[in-house]
Amino acid sequence: MKNEKDNLDELFNRFENQWDIQELNSDHQVDFLQKLNKKEPRKRYWFATAIAASIVLMLGISLFYKNEKPKEFKFASKETKRTDSIFNILIDNELVKLKEKNSPENQQIINDAMIQMKTFDADYQKIINELQKNGENKQIIYAMISNLQTRISFLQTVLKRIEDNEKLKNNSNEKTL
Repeated sequence: MKNEKDNLDELFNRFENQWDIQELNSDHQVDFLQKLNKKEPRKRYWFATAIAASIVLMLGISLFYKNEKPKEFKFASKETKRTDSIFNILIDNELVKLKEKNSPENQQIINDAMIQMKTFDADYQKIINELQKNGENKQIIYAMISNLQTRISFLQTVLKRIEDNEKLKNNSNEKTL
């Protein structure tokens, strides 16, 4: 205890003439209360905030509706809807597998595949519009199924190519005796 007190005394002695000892004005409390009670005019940002919130809301809604695919067909039979549903589940599963293979080495292949899938999707949308416009007939149903089958086989081919590239990479890294 005594040692700590000596240390503190030594510290105070060392800084003895360096302390800030300015006296406050006698009315400093009144000045402080006046500054505290003084009301500054508030800047009103509510108008700009409302505009920004509206823009964010519109962007959110547009993104939500833009990504939504029309799943229901107005003039399609139950069999056509069921066929479409089954094929779309298979396509989604293949897309999930493709996204799992995403790596720097596979990035270009996956990007090219997604561009091609957008082309298939655009063709499919034309077929669906034709189906809704003219109703079901064998040619439209055949075109729809053909498009769906083409997408699935395309995704399987891309996945096979990625796997072959990965095997080739693994084999080239191996040393043979």
